[in-house]
Amino acid sequence: MDKFGTLNWTILSVLLLGKLALGVFMSKKVDTAEDFYLGKRNLPWWAIGIATIGTYVSAMTFMGAPAWAYKEGLSVIAIHLNYPIVIVLVVTLFLPFFFNSGVVSIYDYQEKRFGVASRTVIAVVFLVTQILSSAAVLYGTSLVISFITGIDVIPSIFIVAIIGLVFTMLGGISAVIVMDVIQSGILLVGAGILMYILLTKLPGSFADTLSSLKSQGKLNPVKWSFDIKQTTTIWTGLIAMSIYHTTVFGANQMMVQRTLTAKNIGDAKKSLLMMGFVTFFIYFFFVLLGVLLYSYYGGRTFDNDNKIILNFGAESGLPGLLGIIAAAVLAASMGSLDAAFNSLSTSMTVDFYQKFIRPGKSPEHYLKSARWFTILCAALIILPAIAFSKNTGSILELLSKVGSFFVGAKLSMYMLGFFSKHTTEKGLLIGVFAGLIGVWIVAATTDISWPWYAMIGAGINMGVSLPASILMSGYKKEWSPYSIPGQRLKYKAENLPEKEGGWYLLPGKVDKASYYLLAFFILTLVFLLAFQYWI
Repeated sequence: MDKFGTLNWTILSVLLLGKLALGVFMSKKVDTAEDFYLGKRNLPWWAIGIATIGTYVSAMTFMGAPAWAYKEGLSVIAIHLNYPIVIVLVVTLFLPFFFNSGVVSIYDYQEKRFGVASRTVIAVVFLVTQILSSAAVLYGTSLVISFITGIDVIPSIFIVAIIGLVFTMLGGISAVIVMDVIQSGILLVGAGILMYILLTKLPGSFADTLSSLKSQGKLNPVKWSFDIKQTTTIWTGLIAMSIYHTTVFGANQMMVQRTLTAKNIGDAKKSLLMMGFVTFFIYFFFVLLGVLLYSYYGGRTFDNDNKIILNFGAESGLPGLLGIIAAAVLAASMGSLDAAFNSLSTSMTVDFYQKFIRPGKSPEHYLKSARWFTILCAALIILPAIAFSKNTGSILELLSKVGSFFVGAKLSMYMLGFFSKHTTEKGLLIGVFAGLIGVWIVAATTDISWPWYAMIGAGINMGVSLPASILMSGYKKEWSPYSIPGQRLKYKAENLPEKEGGWYLLPGKVDKASYYLLAFFILTLVFLLAFQYWI
């Protein structure tokens, strides 16, 4: 603790005190449960976009991406190539359904499309996966606290959870988004300072370092192998991880709930499109940082890969740098935890408590309930975080693995809802069960890389759900109004406007800005190929 120093403690304390002060200030604007879930719907789209980026990037990227790249090289970037494709799918298919209906929980769609049971199942899947992934974030943050203060990881887990809990209970989603904007800035400043210092401390020039790394096979961002046992191939990134990330951004309450705070559908879409344009650069930066650290340390092994970036910060000798790193990692992690607490408590309140236990109560009652459920969420996240503390590999990879077992089930439930005419709730639930069992068997008996679990799970789910539905209920004569074709028929029959402010309200229609994002995706591929073959 003494090693951390007064200056570093001051930097970290200012962040924490400022966060709590913001929570107290924003709590004055939270009067009802809807304020807690969606705010006043008056935040600018760019703030929502930055908050969404900050939530997903988080401390897992700050520490986990360099740790992963330190081991695997620049090919790790392939896992994060697909965001433009993913964002186009989300703003075209998912977002119009959620935003136009004015829902608080995105799982309300499943009830309208199939029934209460399917809504309950997907909400349970969300709660389980989000608790596990948030536990990984909590562990990563606690690892930093332990490293800089000497406090054991497990007590640190409780400290971080309590700080995030208090802030979220006070301010609701609006406070979470505003703080995420600030925290994202701190994260990028800290990373930029680290990169600058690293470049000045490399054993040779930047060009010589790249040449040396290339000769060691560390600068090959594009692996053309079709071996599905490998995690960081271009095909894994473009196919398997596109499916994975589409679920993360389209069928995840934590991510979508932010966009639902926007003033209109145009702002909601712009906030996500912003992420599609920006995220590649952020991940490339952190992956490159990890590769350069490999050169700096000469490939030295560490007892815990996630501490590599922390070790470098501690060894740099720059006054206040360790405090900035601690503030950056803590800020990023808190952004993810705050959002997780809010979305989990929202789902618990809306999808379960309000639906089955105490329906018809006042908005003030549900606000109080949501705050109590926030406490429960914090308690549920702590236990798996303690279990994750035994892991010594990249926490970014760990976090991705945790989600990979369930994303196929979530994605297929929405895809069948959007595009299947004949799928029924009973058939859907049979498919979900079959998909989860199938993924578990694949994971237990094969060496197939975890990113493909999403595709396997979704394939089994859809392959079982449709025939099971037809066998039990026969063929349907009409499209559901909550399918893509059903929406088109509805808009045409009721003469509804397809656009608002130049943005499509009708699901399935591609906005002009989405084509620009797809063009940007092509440019990123060209950039990586140039980096691989010409540097």
